[in-house]
Amino acid sequence: MKVEFKTENGIAVPSVTMDLMIEIDRIAVEETGPNLFQMMENAGRSLAELTMKTLGDDWQKQNIIVLAGTGGNGGGGICAARHLANRGANIKVCVTEPEKLKEVTAYQLHILKSTNAKIISIEELQNENPDLIIDAIIGYSLTGEPRGKALELIKWTSQHLGIIISLDVPSGINSTTGEAACHFIRPDITLTLALPKTGLHPSLTGELYLADIGIPNKVYKKLKLNYQQPFNHHYYIKLRSEIS
Repeated sequence: MKVEFKTENGIAVPSVTMDLMIEIDRIAVEETGPNLFQMMENAGRSLAELTMKTLGDDWQKQNIIVLAGTGGNGGGGICAARHLANRGANIKVCVTEPEKLKEVTAYQLHILKSTNAKIISIEELQNENPDLIIDAIIGYSLTGEPRGKALELIKWTSQHLGIIISLDVPSGINSTTGEAACHFIRPDITLTLALPKTGLHPSLTGELYLADIGIPNKVYKKLKLNYQQPFNHHYYIKLRSEIS
């Protein structure tokens, strides 16, 4: 089963497996840029903008919860929380294991602590009733079943009725195959990054958007991807996905 992705204007957008996305990230970081800090910042800014758009004019009055893992996906969610907090959002952030954050993600959390965003524990999360949940728990690199604190957050999310936006890939979904774990997040919206992943089946993503994180075309050409820049004057765009 193959998923084809197109913009609303009909531009075909190539999809990538987990392994190919890892190589795209490697080339960007080691050869061309941008670095991880820059890509994470671009992802977080677009996620924040999409969140505000989704909630509408009274977005500042809504209760927003960001669920963040320890890797790059979590860093993107934490970055989005900062942009939202800087604009007056009512936002709380729950990190799976703060003591295990990777360097770039830890730096995002460090910056966030200078805003009015509240950092809460998983225990404190049980008292929350959010209007919108940002799922930034697990990104494109999931293999096997979610475990530990990540699994706890996925289960907690499934018990709430607020709008859910997943960053890059819904947590609990294999980004290459689309195979779902025993517990996974069913978002209303997914904002995938750089290129859509082959496992983003239409039944799993809700509305699908694609965000530009600044990777230059040279990276895609090096990997012989048939890539036509789809963003025009936007930093994120809506995608249509169809199974062929």
